Amino acid sequence: MNDFAPTVGVASTYPKNMPADHAALPVWNAENWFYEDWPVGQKIRSLRRTMAEGDSHLFNTLVLDIHPYVQDQMFAESEGIFGKRLIAGAFIFSAGLGLVATNCVNAFSYGYDKLRFIKPVFIGDTIYSIRSNLDKKPRYKEMGLIRASYEVFKGEGELVLYCEHLQTVKYRHPADFVGKTEK
Repeated sequence: MNDFAPTVGVASTYPKNMPADHAALPVWNAENWFYEDWPVGQKIRSLRRTMAEGDSHLFNTLVLDIHPYVQDQMFAESEGIFGKRLIAGAFIFSAGLGLVATNCVNAFSYGYDKLRFIKPVFIGDTIYSIRSNLDKKPRYKEMGLIRASYEVFKGEGELVLYCEHLQTVKYRHPADFVGKTEK
């Protein structure tokens, strides 16, 4: 592969255990960009997703979240402060980030900072996300650290969630970072 070919949005892992003509095909929804390719300041917006009742129940069942605000319609309507059932914040976090997530074979999640659930999301609300590439810095011998913000909105632009995602990303040319890393 040419080192100067664009890699953001172009994908392939070239597996050795399949026919060469199949291995040469781009992998759907995967990317192979490196630290050097990650553009600080870039913003992307996702498609929208309506948060359905079935999805909410499935998520709650998987994570054993049986809080009455997310599982009990009668409680939510008669005793809850919002008058209707919520979508679990953890589901909004997962779905919101999933809407703009990349499957980069060179990036590894390092953690999340500043996670805030700003407004409630209800069954039937439609969400979308905006990812903003904030900054990057050389960190380790083989990988740098990047930081992006994720803003999840509902409806016509009401902010419901904010967080920052830290990822370590492999350098294309590690020798270029000798003496520039923190560790």
